[in-house]
Amino acid sequence: MRILLASIYPYAFLLLYLTIPFDAYVRALPNILIGVLVVAFPLVVKKDDFKKLKRFPVYLFLAFFGYLVLNALIFGRIPEDLNVLKKVLIALGLVILYLPVQGIKKISKAIIYSSVAAILFSVYKIVILVFTNESFGFLDSQKFIEALLIDRLYLGVLSVLSILVSYQSITKTYSPQNRYYVANILLNVVFVFFIMSKTAISILIVLVILRQFYAKNKVRQFLAPALIVVILAVGFSTQSICQKWFLGHLPSEIQTVVKPKDIAMRYTIWECALEVQPTGNEVLTGKGFEGTENALMDCYANMHQQERREHFVKEQFNIHNQYLDIYFSAGIIGVLLFMAFFVITLLKNRRQFFPTALLISMVLLGVIESYFHRQIGAYYFGFVLLILIIKNNLLENNPETEE
Repeated sequence: MRILLASIYPYAFLLLYLTIPFDAYVRALPNILIGVLVVAFPLVVKKDDFKKLKRFPVYLFLAFFGYLVLNALIFGRIPEDLNVLKKVLIALGLVILYLPVQGIKKISKAIIYSSVAAILFSVYKIVILVFTNESFGFLDSQKFIEALLIDRLYLGVLSVLSILVSYQSITKTYSPQNRYYVANILLNVVFVFFIMSKTAISILIVLVILRQFYAKNKVRQFLAPALIVVILAVGFSTQSICQKWFLGHLPSEIQTVVKPKDIAMRYTIWECALEVQPTGNEVLTGKGFEGTENALMDCYANMHQQERREHFVKEQFNIHNQYLDIYFSAGIIGVLLFMAFFVITLLKNRRQFFPTALLISMVLLGVIESYFHRQIGAYYFGFVLLILIIKNNLLENNPETEE
């Protein structure tokens, strides 16, 4: 029985990540698969598997999660904050559940397959819209956004992860599989630009620059800071492009009520965040995750423009910044623990491009998104976490492995 479960277990994990983008269509399946993994885990895990967790970054993330729970418990906020706490636990739980699986090939392939499936499904729906809707227009149409399998932000993040996994999987010596990895990279890059996922494009630009620092060629190393200067110069000199960058895909009725200075929805949210930021004891204790959202709702309700007020209250936007969200909700200690996890993990992995690129992607995503408010965000953060742990374990045990 144990042998059978051990052979099935990795494929259950693969299927889990394959189905994540299709949550709207197979909502119960990811939860069922997690249930299967939880039940099978004690039967397939070995004592030696837990040695993979003996790493300082893991201890830091455990300390961060423990502090969130303790903070909520002390101030009686467990019921209100449980929704976010469960998302953080998902990320941590995925790492633990993956311990019996050897190597990272299966989880890496799951990301590649799921990104290809998501792209094909989204393109299929867009093609159907083109041929069935005479008024359909690319980029300016809300229907274009709704045709995508999942939110454009997370669809772009999935493509970024797929690109990184494929790039890492390309071998230096000839392999027939290399052509498929290159094809997947090209497919995802084209798709990211096709859907105009601004977050994904920005992350990819940063990663391309980052990659130059790992080049052995001194000219390419010099090229990286030069690229940074050029991009910053272009960015600061083209304010109109920046405005279009952030506002171009908001519904037309919302665009009419957004002032030119309000470059994006997030700009308005962050303005409200400044008005409700922690004061006094809240700097240490936080408001709680639900308390932070309630404070933002009160700010939205006091907006002067009726259309914008109604839109923000209806959508109940969270703070859209993971670092501010943790600071507002759990206090300064919570956000320092979270940031310490990133800083120390980056320092430990700085000599390797792949783990550094994964971490930088999550760092940048956290600037404009509170991913622990979304189950899909927790899944992809968990993927990065487990890749870092398993990959480092492989390198320590066998420095020559490329698995």
